Amino acid sequence: MVKPKIYWGVVLSNNKLKFPSEEWMARFVEELNKNEDYKEAAKDWEGDMILVVNAGPEVPKEYAFYVDLWHGQCRSYSSLPDRNAKKAEFVIEGPYSSWTKMISGEMDPIRALLGRKLKITGSMAKIMKNVSASSEFAKNSRRVPTEGVPG
Repeated sequence: MVKPKIYWGVVLSNNKLKFPSEEWMARFVEELNKNEDYKEAAKDWEGDMILVVNAGPEVPKEYAFYVDLWHGQCRSYSSLPDRNAKKAEFVIEGPYSSWTKMISGEMDPIRALLGRKLKITGSMAKIMKNVSASSEFAKNSRRVPTEGVPG
């Protein structure tokens, strides 16, 4: 029997995880901090962000997660009661369908931002200067086994 991992107080399993959820975010951060491609691409990145899944048909309420990213590592993360509970350099938000398309690899993260499938508040110039870090951050979500998302 495989023992579940405990990461920042959240028990992780190899089963598919519900998105959005605290368990999914804990697994995302665990995978991000092990991801060598992200570490290399984001070695110069300094900034925090709030990721927002808008309320809609698939999710009854808005979900917001804070991540503090520093030189290829996530130093901390938390689930927020709402997007205004904390200030961050960036806010990236969108509907559940856009997030799950990005998680599955169906939608490129940079194209999602440029095509306004995901909305960003913050310096788009900084994102574009760090395209590879931004892209690797988003691609990391594919490492998380996610309910209802192929892969």
